[in-house]
Amino acid sequence: MAANMYRVGDYVYFENSSSNPLLIRRIEELNKTANGNVEAKVVCFYRRRDISTALIALADKHAREMEEEMENPEIVDLPEKQKHQLRHRELFLSRQLESLPATHIRGKCCVTLLNETEALKSYLDREDAFFYSLVYDPQQKTLLADKGEIRVGNKYQADITDLLKEGEDDGRELEKLEEVVWDPSNPLTEKQIDQFLVVARSVGTFARALDCSSSVRQPSLHMSAAAASRDITLFHAMDTLHKNGYDMTRAIAALVPQGGPVLCRDEMEEWSASEANLFEEALEKYGKDFTDIQQDFLPWKSLTSIIEYYYMWKTTDRYVQQKRLKAAEAESKLKQVYIPNYNKPNPNQLSVNSVKPGLVNGAGALPGSPGQPVGLGRACESCFTTSSYQWYSWGPPNMQCRLCASCWTYWKKYGGLKMPTRLDGERPGPNRNNMSPHGLPVRHSGSPKFAVKTRQAFYLHTSQLTKAARCVCQDLLRSRYLARRPYIPVNTTAIKAECAIRLPDMSKKPPSLKQTVRKPLESVVRYLEAHPCPPKSDPPRGATISMGSLTPIKSTPILNNGSPTILGKRTYEQHNGLDGSKPKILAPQWEIMAKRVSEAGRTSSGLQDEVHELD
Repeated sequence: MAANMYRVGDYVYFENSSSNPLLIRRIEELNKTANGNVEAKVVCFYRRRDISTALIALADKHAREMEEEMENPEIVDLPEKQKHQLRHRELFLSRQLESLPATHIRGKCCVTLLNETEALKSYLDREDAFFYSLVYDPQQKTLLADKGEIRVGNKYQADITDLLKEGEDDGRELEKLEEVVWDPSNPLTEKQIDQFLVVARSVGTFARALDCSSSVRQPSLHMSAAAASRDITLFHAMDTLHKNGYDMTRAIAALVPQGGPVLCRDEMEEWSASEANLFEEALEKYGKDFTDIQQDFLPWKSLTSIIEYYYMWKTTDRYVQQKRLKAAEAESKLKQVYIPNYNKPNPNQLSVNSVKPGLVNGAGALPGSPGQPVGLGRACESCFTTSSYQWYSWGPPNMQCRLCASCWTYWKKYGGLKMPTRLDGERPGPNRNNMSPHGLPVRHSGSPKFAVKTRQAFYLHTSQLTKAARCVCQDLLRSRYLARRPYIPVNTTAIKAECAIRLPDMSKKPPSLKQTVRKPLESVVRYLEAHPCPPKSDPPRGATISMGSLTPIKSTPILNNGSPTILGKRTYEQHNGLDGSKPKILAPQWEIMAKRVSEAGRTSSGLQDEVHELD
């Protein structure tokens, strides 16, 4: 019961597709729609597979910097498999909100901000545990750290001086460090000060009546009088009274100088109605993160102005009214919702009802039989197992890949495979079973459906015009020069145009063929009689053949009995199911002839003369 009860603030899995991994969200609100269904307003978390390659490189750079700061050797000592699985536990927080049906919830998980003192391996030991350290913005396509700056240093902290001893005088001049703004022992009484403040409010109201912009913002006399009674007017009046030595006559004259009455405004009066609405919208989205509010909503306002306006806004009736509405709305909202377990079959399940007993996954079943699973006989693309109580189709349908039940659950929760792919790094291949003659003797129908797929063959057909261009435009084509420089582009358009011009003239002239000069048969017979073929002798075992030529020794790669999955990078031999063979050494012909001559007791110089004579 408690496992299926979901509350506000829980991290949950959402399913939006039967084949894609589950979405990870945090429940912010639970609302009931008009038709009685429950919708969840959630905060989005993104996986590594959901962001671009450039941002993944930025996240890896941030992770390396964090590893250097943590100085934890445990991260370096982790096996490659655990490092691969640890990447599946990393998420990226976003400020994006969306509404999803509560019936799509598929379970709970745990997401925490990465702690520098915490061992990363602990996330692998816990089920459904994730971490995040960066914030992803889907609109701006940026990654930022989700933590404030630690403001330590002389720029942020004051230098604490030593405590003065008794009787020791402070050498600083306090007049330069402090400024008196009000003297409580002034000669004026409280009544006189209040009368002066009333005069200052009246001057402020009159100044707003003269100002055109203020008359638009405060069209009524009551609104102008209320704006003139704010603290900014009273502070200016008391400051004017102090600067004029608490002389009422001089202070009143200072309130109304030669150019007209003084108009004092604070941030609440300076902001327009549209700017106030933007601020309330930003406060709803970011909270009291004034830096983000300034960057995304009010870039023309200073940070000081935004903070000052916030504390003035909290004193208004609008704030009190919104606070009451939010409290009443929170009382009416759902606090929790019960979602039963989802037991419907997944469309990606492969049928195993027709599998015959005694065979590994029904590998001996005839193709085309009723209920025959797609890709039957293949190993799991993640763990390479060949036995599972349930199989799931995975990847593009034409690839016919599948996952076992355990790896399918891992794929849905963590958005990846347990083993790293060929693109991430080398991984061991599974046993070949029925695909290899050295595997288990599991019989199959012999259909090509169960064999390893070969590469797609292609044939490069040369047109007649291209063949003619090779002869007609030899000076432009330079085939031998271009064959040695494969990365130089060939301007085929210019060659075709030149060939079309030259071809009518060349068709009237017969092509000149190079005559091949061949040796007479008598000289070849005399050479073969003088140099009989010596008997072939096998080299002793363990002896190594030293090659003095610059020609490299070629050898075919020896393949293991493991066959990679269909999505991995494979050689031609692996595609065709060939086994490894013995390495072949291609020795130069000149060295073999020299060896034969040395065995016959003849010098290589004499042999060279005869070879030249034969040529």
